[in-house]
Amino acid sequence: MLTAFVNAFRTPDLRRKLLFVLLIIVIFRAGSQIPAPGVNVSNVEKCIDIVKDGENAGLYSLVNLFSGGALLQLTIFALGIMPYITASIILQLLVVVIPRLEALKKEGQAGQTKITQYTRYLTLGLAVLQATGIVALARTGNLLQGCEEPLLHSDNTKTFLVMVVTMTAGTAVIMWLGELITERGVGNGMSILIFTQVVATFPISLWQVKITQGWWTFGMVIAIGLVLIAAVIFIEQAQRRIPVQYARRMVGRKMFGGSSTYIPLKVNQAGIIPVIFASSLLYLPAMAVQFNQNAQSSNKFIDWINEYLVDQSHPVHMAAYFLLIIFFTYFYVSITFNPQEVADNMKKYGGFIPGIRAGKPTQDYLSYVLSRITLPGSLYLGLIAIIPLIAFVLIDANQNFPFGGTSILIMVGVALDTVKQIESQLQQRNYEGFLR
Repeated sequence: MLTAFVNAFRTPDLRRKLLFVLLIIVIFRAGSQIPAPGVNVSNVEKCIDIVKDGENAGLYSLVNLFSGGALLQLTIFALGIMPYITASIILQLLVVVIPRLEALKKEGQAGQTKITQYTRYLTLGLAVLQATGIVALARTGNLLQGCEEPLLHSDNTKTFLVMVVTMTAGTAVIMWLGELITERGVGNGMSILIFTQVVATFPISLWQVKITQGWWTFGMVIAIGLVLIAAVIFIEQAQRRIPVQYARRMVGRKMFGGSSTYIPLKVNQAGIIPVIFASSLLYLPAMAVQFNQNAQSSNKFIDWINEYLVDQSHPVHMAAYFLLIIFFTYFYVSITFNPQEVADNMKKYGGFIPGIRAGKPTQDYLSYVLSRITLPGSLYLGLIAIIPLIAFVLIDANQNFPFGGTSILIMVGVALDTVKQIESQLQQRNYEGFLR
């Protein structure tokens, strides 16, 4: 593997791409450490030290994860890549329900360029909304609850607007950096930036386990983490290959077709999208409780939500989280993979599955296989996602578990995709690659 790294850097073109990616990552991480105008840095650090091991920051843990810890520090890149992720998911859902967007998707590269432009506009709109909410919470002192220190030097309207504009502009810069990596570097730019932010907080979380729990628990966490990484790699690489045979056909005086291929159906066809959906949905009750904290009278419904859904260590919360992930896995797979469209395209170009008739029987067969393979994939996502919640109970209710959940899925998934792309470029130059 080290020889492959040396060979990669010996190739001038590939070396320039890798160095360019590293340069963008350095710029990205530097922007994640620069505070936004008007932020009282010393008070923010004091408040983070007070609540970082508590449950008060749990409401924003997903956004804080994708920002590499920049959200609670109120930096210029505080929103991270989350607005772009949300906009991309929304556009993927709208493509299914809006005929105009579906027609654009079928137009090829030109239509995809238009959809990408819509994604950028929606990202900026979501960034304005999220920045407004975060700055408003910082002004009122609800962003880092349990700390009475003012997070801003001034809570006037001018400071508020400057911070919102700065964070929104930071999101636009992040989008630009991600597109630069995709065009001039190696791998998908947005995925690499997400990977960078997740990995940035990983060593701190891991070392925090050693400080609070000792070497024995630290060693157990490392061992469990290695087993989890191996299991995630195995599942992420697993796929069901459905063989497809294309019949020979005469076009003019030439014979075409007669080739054999396959349709790869991954066990985890939905990626980490169901985990994000389920986490976002469970944050809504927590936000409702937060907005009703100042109410004078007691509300039984709010008390029930606070006891069963807000507390992440409660079995009801874990069960709801697990079931929501299963539901969203089936939902997302159903809208991203259309068996009818695949069957029609196969029939159009003379393809068929051996033993299955073309048309409706092929569609039914693909739906049957997809539903069966999605079940273990959804169970796998649910188990990986609730591992940190179980660790809260087994290790420490106030201690973050480094392995598990969204972080390990992102780290392994992005690392595998990037290594495959480097491997393909090395193979083009007759070098021995990473994967054997």
